[in-house]
Amino acid sequence: MNFSSSLFPLAQQPLPSSQIGLLVAVIAVLVVIMVIGLIFANYFGLWIQSQLTGAKITIFDLIGMTFRKVNARSIVRSKIMATQAGLVDPELTSRALEAHDLAGGNVQQVIRALIAAKKAKTISLTYREATAIDLAGRDVLESVQTSVYPKVIDCPPRGAAKASLDAVAKDGIQLKVKARVTVRANLQQLIGGATEETIIARVGEGIVSAIGSSDSHKSVLENPNVISATVLKRRLDSQTAFEIVSIDIADIDVGANVGARLQADQAEADTQVARAAAEGKRANAAANEQEMFAKIEKSRAALVEAEAAVPQAMADAFRSGKLNILDYFKLQNISADTEMRNSLAKTSRGTTNPANARLA
Repeated sequence: MNFSSSLFPLAQQPLPSSQIGLLVAVIAVLVVIMVIGLIFANYFGLWIQSQLTGAKITIFDLIGMTFRKVNARSIVRSKIMATQAGLVDPELTSRALEAHDLAGGNVQQVIRALIAAKKAKTISLTYREATAIDLAGRDVLESVQTSVYPKVIDCPPRGAAKASLDAVAKDGIQLKVKARVTVRANLQQLIGGATEETIIARVGEGIVSAIGSSDSHKSVLENPNVISATVLKRRLDSQTAFEIVSIDIADIDVGANVGARLQADQAEADTQVARAAAEGKRANAAANEQEMFAKIEKSRAALVEAEAAVPQAMADAFRSGKLNILDYFKLQNISADTEMRNSLAKTSRGTTNPANARLA
């Protein structure tokens, strides 16, 4: 016995085509209702907010943001903030906000920066410029705040290798200076403009140059504003992202007497040069002395050689008959007499005669 056929007799009977179509239609309607319910569950709150605030973002725009992988909540809130703040810019649309978000920008930060610039009333900043600044890697909101409220930069910066800027005046006295530079952000130069490091380097160079051109360190100590005025005239903020408002000398101290030290070093160097020159002259004199000794020895050798030739010449004279024995003895007597006179002359010059000493 087949229990399934007995218990469910209707299951064995096929449904008519009209009922099948009705069932499919009901299922389709239920699916559509479920999809619409999911859409409203996800986007109804955002859509209501945009409609009530005048942002005018449709439900289809919200669905498209989901397919484009855009943070719909961030876009809606940003558009609401822009609308409520009264930002009027034809380029500020929901599609433009989506494009900036897809490019990796911070949409809400850009809108906040535009609102701050509008409230300041003295800053001209468009949506295109704000997005360009944001995509360039700079904090656009901080830049606007710096433009409204100038910031102070220490020169040299804190934590630097040297705690002060060291410069030497014309009188040789070293001055140690600390300065504070007040700058305002230049929004038109943020793209491609130099950063704070360039400002610090230029200001430091200007301070060193101003002190170096001063005739005396006393004039700098009496009027430090001379440094500020000189540095500001050089337009150090050109091609930078900032505009220098003022340069204030926070501290100035007197350092070492560099001029005296340099003069002492120069004198020591001159002394070393003079000693080297004197040593060279002494060496030349010693060499000349040795050369003279060599010449004397050479002359003595020539004399000894000449004296050695005398006996040979006398012998030749005896053989040739030009010299006889009497002439030879006369020559010996003259030589002995000459030696005696020389001996007496040396005794009278060097020592006292013993006979004269006894008479005394």
